[in-house]
Amino acid sequence: MADGPLADKVALVTGASRGIGAATAKALAAAGAHVVLTARTARDLEGVEEEIHAAGGTATIAPMDLTESDSIARLANAISERWGKLDILVINAAILPQLTPVTQIEQQFFNRALTLNVLATQALLANFDALLKRSEAGRVIGVTSWIGQNPRAYWGAYGATKAAFDNLLGAYSQEVENISSVRVAIVDPGATRTQMRARAYPGEDPATVKAPEAVGERIAALAAEDFASGTRIRLENLA
Repeated sequence: MADGPLADKVALVTGASRGIGAATAKALAAAGAHVVLTARTARDLEGVEEEIHAAGGTATIAPMDLTESDSIARLANAISERWGKLDILVINAAILPQLTPVTQIEQQFFNRALTLNVLATQALLANFDALLKRSEAGRVIGVTSWIGQNPRAYWGAYGATKAAFDNLLGAYSQEVENISSVRVAIVDPGATRTQMRARAYPGEDPATVKAPEAVGERIAALAAEDFASGTRIRLENLA
């Protein structure tokens, strides 16, 4: 592995094929970590992997659908067999269901969001808990949205999933804080130039919001810090 503040660390980033996930994976690799990249599309993951290797870092792709039964358990087993631990878990993958009044939420799309944004989060924590505890300083960083704590008209479906996401991470943080070296942080990136943002705000000029790279670099820096478990950070004034 490369030199850097995260040398000899193994990191897993979900939703790593684009946007904040891809930017975070590249930043972690630049800091010396070996990064396991997960997302559904292998071709997109391969592109991120190639960029990491071209920059002198190391990465492994693991194309998978986090909502599929047993996929997370299989990935945990593979990481355990190869490295025996996990130092950094970045939970970034999420989907934005249709923006609509609460009374008109379509159950099919709401269920998909709940499955990925909430149920997969619990499965990730359950399956990687033992590997994180084998690390000298395990770190879990969840990427959230302010909407989970601030209800907003037409955003009820997405906001509900993020409220549950925050609660799961907060509870897990308290559960492991006094019995392990695992520390948990929740990062709200704020307005960021992503495909999800473009879907939610189709008339917005993307040049007016920050690039995913600014968020990725801050998450990678946080992964190397000794922060208090349960830390919540909102990234406002990044270039």
